[in-house]
Amino acid sequence: MKKLKAVWEVTRLEHGLIYGLGVVAGVFISLGYFDLRLSVFGFLTALFLQASAFALNDYYDYEVDRANKRFDRPLVRGDLSRREALWISAAFAFPGFLFALYISPLAFALALAITLFGYLYDVKLKEYGVAGNVYIAFSMAAPFLFGAIVAGRVNTEVVVLSLIAFLSGLAREIMKGIEDVEGDALRDVKTVARTYGVGVASRVSALLFILAVIASMLVLVIPEYRDLKYILPVSVTDYLLLSTSRKLLKGVGKEEIGRLRKRTMLALSVGLLAFLLGSM
Repeated sequence: MKKLKAVWEVTRLEHGLIYGLGVVAGVFISLGYFDLRLSVFGFLTALFLQASAFALNDYYDYEVDRANKRFDRPLVRGDLSRREALWISAAFAFPGFLFALYISPLAFALALAITLFGYLYDVKLKEYGVAGNVYIAFSMAAPFLFGAIVAGRVNTEVVVLSLIAFLSGLAREIMKGIEDVEGDALRDVKTVARTYGVGVASRVSALLFILAVIASMLVLVIPEYRDLKYILPVSVTDYLLLSTSRKLLKGVGKEEIGRLRKRTMLALSVGLLAFLLGSM
């Protein structure tokens, strides 16, 4: 049981589930109906490939995580070895690519490109700070775009949802740099917080969350979204993001960042629900 828990933690399967649901949402919002084949295979593609990338990330981040005292990481606790993390990464990659191939050659090519960039991030790109942040932000938008592309229809709603995910994801990563500033020094990760200071990182992160809120209003040009089933849940999202921005602008310590990241993840989950309801 302890080993299974460690595998779940090293692969961050809870994140994989969210990425998988993002693909399903992209398919549904683009088509306007539920396509079982695309949704199931798309969900499994995202779930397994994200798990593979996360396991590889923990392998390369071992020293940084030790310095940051990340005892929530199974490698730091000693529940898994670095070698086991590599095997787990490979084991999860195979079914992920296979499910993508079941969808179409285009889906396989997209999944391969996104995953290879993820591996590149784990190995080197992370050290370039903002460039790494941009990749992570893109990876949060990618599931919606992937779902829409394989469904054959990228509409305005999917583009706006992807933009919100990108802006919020970038804000969350810059904010995370405040929390990890000491450990990032070990790999010389050039985050905004390390390069320009915690104050600048907080302000940039706050601005990006505010831009995400503005983006959430863009779909109101579509008549179907001028409805309470979209407006009410997206208002909750906007409130959570704006309150986070307010705290960042007032100044936060690194011990508060984890709580704010959880709040913004909740905000994005509610925002996704808003788009799904709005498309019905």
